Amino acid sequence: MGKDVIIACDFSSAQDTFDFLDKFKDEKPFVKIGMELYYSEGPSIVREIKKRGHKIFLDLKLHDIPNTVKKSMKVLSKLNVDMTNVHAAGTVEMMKAALEGLTREDGTRPILIAVTQLTSTSEERMQNELLINASINDTIVKYAKNAKEAGLDGVVCSPLEAGMVKDNCGKEFMTVTPGVRFADGDAGDQVRVTTPETAKKIGSDYIVVGRPITAADDPVAAYRRCVAEFVG
Repeated sequence: MGKDVIIACDFSSAQDTFDFLDKFKDEKPFVKIGMELYYSEGPSIVREIKKRGHKIFLDLKLHDIPNTVKKSMKVLSKLNVDMTNVHAAGTVEMMKAALEGLTREDGTRPILIAVTQLTSTSEERMQNELLINASINDTIVKYAKNAKEAGLDGVVCSPLEAGMVKDNCGKEFMTVTPGVRFADGDAGDQVRVTTPETAKKIGSDYIVVGRPITAADDPVAAYRRCVAEFVG
């Protein structure tokens, strides 16, 4: 399993997205399409970016009753994305249903991962607002184990938890980690962050990087720096 940098294309329109992707003449970065862009442009944006030769992580974080998630995943699997996700909080049954819906008749499917806790969630918020009394680390490990039990490929977690997830779920269990910033950058609104180099050492398989690349003066140079630090 090769390591890769996924660029979070958190733009509000197709035009902004294509203007950004057009800057890349020599590379075809793996890109993440999140809620804002998908809800703004619909499935056509996925088809167009795929046509341009990019791998796509469709980041919609499904969380609903199992049957609804299963039927929704069946629709999303037709878009031929490379990776998609659900919230692990939706239970093992829901994650199994997601996997079933995502798997095509020929047995192929995109990578399916689960979100453990959002990188904007601190332990204090989790305990005070969500009434989860366990520590954030114990919660993340339990959610990761649930995802593995359901047959998923891995989880989204902060880079600070990637090693812990691997220790509990095995080396092959994938960790996709947002919350990555350059050492000399701004943490933004995320509270559990680290650098690409540290994420590599900890054991992340994929890092998701948004503003440090998309808001950089030279996004291509920032992307290349990220790849150099993370992939080597």
